[in-house]
Amino acid sequence: MIDISESVMQFLLAFIVVIPLVGAVAALLPAPPGLKGTGPDQAVLRHGVTVTGAILGAAIVLAAGFDHDHPSKMQATTDISWIPALDVRIHLGIDGISLPLLVLTALLTFLCALYSYFKPPTGPSPKAFVALLLVLESGTLATFAVLDLLLFFLAFEMVLIPMYFLIARWGGAQRQAAAWKFILYTLLGSVVMLLGLLLIGLKSGTFDMVALATDNGRGLTSSVQVIAVLAIGIGLAVKTPMWPLHSWLPDAHTAAPTVGSVLLAGVLLKMGTYGFVRILLPITPDGMHTFAPYLAAFAVVGIIYGSLACLALVRPGSKGDLKRLIAYSSVGHMGFVLLGIASMTPTGVNGALFANIAHGLITGLLFFLVGAVKDRYGTADLDTLSGATGAALYGRAPRLGGLLAFAAVASLGLPGLAGFWGEMLALFGSFDPADGLSRPAFLTFMSIAAFGTLLTAAYMLMVVRRVCMGEKREEPQLADVQTYEFAAWTPLVALTVLAGLWPAALLGLTDPAVQKLLAGGKS
Repeated sequence: MIDISESVMQFLLAFIVVIPLVGAVAALLPAPPGLKGTGPDQAVLRHGVTVTGAILGAAIVLAAGFDHDHPSKMQATTDISWIPALDVRIHLGIDGISLPLLVLTALLTFLCALYSYFKPPTGPSPKAFVALLLVLESGTLATFAVLDLLLFFLAFEMVLIPMYFLIARWGGAQRQAAAWKFILYTLLGSVVMLLGLLLIGLKSGTFDMVALATDNGRGLTSSVQVIAVLAIGIGLAVKTPMWPLHSWLPDAHTAAPTVGSVLLAGVLLKMGTYGFVRILLPITPDGMHTFAPYLAAFAVVGIIYGSLACLALVRPGSKGDLKRLIAYSSVGHMGFVLLGIASMTPTGVNGALFANIAHGLITGLLFFLVGAVKDRYGTADLDTLSGATGAALYGRAPRLGGLLAFAAVASLGLPGLAGFWGEMLALFGSFDPADGLSRPAFLTFMSIAAFGTLLTAAYMLMVVRRVCMGEKREEPQLADVQTYEFAAWTPLVALTVLAGLWPAALLGLTDPAVQKLLAGGKS
């Protein structure tokens, strides 16, 4: 930790949220003559790397200046009146829950911009692509930084349009249908969510998330809390995505360009689960208590459903798409996050937050790698890739094969890597749920989820068997991992190992903040 004044911390957080929007506007302007390089396309892609790099640098400095001795305290706070009639405020701040998500978003967006600089996505002019990427980054960072319910909703919605265009304009086959399905599902969920947020704000007299969390639902009747959890929960569940509201996700991932898939899995899905932890758990505890068993039930169905869908896709002869398989695996992994939240215990919620970060790192890496395989082979179809014996990546592109195998075993939750801790803590949370929740029911959910980990191991190992192994055929050697790919992927590999070997680095941040959140704002 370094000693940074509160005013500088405030500036850094505001800088992180606002500068991507300024960068997006600048990306649409003509490049100054001295910065064009080989042409305007290269200039705007370099601009994307510069802006996202500055945001990442600011996020790292913010994390370094964060008071790690008091992670439950809101820091770098800005609180300015915006719409006095509704008491809506521009209220920003971070604690141990939001800081890791802020840094993860800044890191993944920078790596996507860096990757796109060397391998621009096929489609229209890069100008619009870079501008959309920066608007997407700003909306996501704002979602994790704002502390006002209406601002949260605006930031939550801000990411929809850029992601829609990234899929619709730079995606692959069926991109238009996938983009429409994505935006219709999420918009419909958001309309219901807005009604729930307005209900809380109007009934309690404030939209301030810190004041509402401190009140811990005491100003809201049980019936209002139940209605609010149902309404807000539907909107958050669509974005998470929770079974059975998940069906937009596989189509969106299959059609999206590589960087679109990385950001969708690594960052956008986290906005839904963050909303459960930041809004529903502390502000409507009685309503969450009512719905927790149902949330856990949907979560474990999602775990099993996602795993079975993956097993069906990886089976020889099923014409399974590798990107689609990773998308279905996300439904299962996010099921563990929801199960941890549903336990309403510090152990379970910490596990959910850890699994969130781990999923962002590992699945982001997986989508980068699958995109690289698709670029080299021209397809992500598993049957075409594996042919008679296997794609033999170990023999044809050994570094790429090794990285894919690493990401697969990290995704299945191998001890010592990031994927292990979050899922284990979510299961522990279910073993001993919060007071008043049915322990036999949660033990059943825990057992089903534990079985899901076995299914996850089965399909991930089958992916490694079919894509990485096999007899080396008389075919031209594939290009192995390029320098720019190493640059984009190494941070994700390193952090996956670091989080697996030193989980206390992340849990030390989240645990005090979770304890305070569940105790009604009291440290």
